[in-house]
Amino acid sequence: MNNPIRLYMSMSLDGYIAGPDDRPGQELGRDGGRLFNWLDDRESDGPSGQVYREAMATGAVISGRRTFELARRWQGDHHDGVPIFVLTHQVDDGDVPPGCARFVTDVEDCARQARAAARDRPVMVHGAGAAQALLRAGQIDEMEIHLVPVLLGDGRRLFDHLGGDHIELNLVRRLEDRDVTHLRYRVRRPEEAVVS
Repeated sequence: MNNPIRLYMSMSLDGYIAGPDDRPGQELGRDGGRLFNWLDDRESDGPSGQVYREAMATGAVISGRRTFELARRWQGDHHDGVPIFVLTHQVDDGDVPPGCARFVTDVEDCARQARAAARDRPVMVHGAGAAQALLRAGQIDEMEIHLVPVLLGDGRRLFDHLGGDHIELNLVRRLEDRDVTHLRYRVRRPEEAVVS
């Protein structure tokens, strides 16, 4: 696939993407920063550097509203001036997002706009809410999970609200580095046969 919609997310072994009490001023929750220690190697020639460069080569970003606000709206530029599509339930009159960001209330329209804006580059997805909405709508093609060997025990889970249907995945890449395993999965479509 030329421009997949790909979730990029650091996650603890017990499924958390932020520690408890994530809020402005403590955006990653208590002890949630532990999930991002691998970024210390983002400038390396190793696997974490490779994954980071791939993420920064994406052509558009889809973010959930909560993530967007906790990140202080990235001051309108997540990376390299690429468009940011903020998936939200509602848009308040007069609330104009900064820079390259725009609000979108429909999941499928958000995915369509992001793919078009990214052209032939992948689309990055940020945030549990956006990821869950896109997965439920069948719009995520791949997931790059940065699995960190820690049990946070509490916080914000990545896959809490997916509905009753299960989603099949194919592991397409596994890269190990210091303090993280980068796992890329392709999301199987319902029409694809499940091989046991």
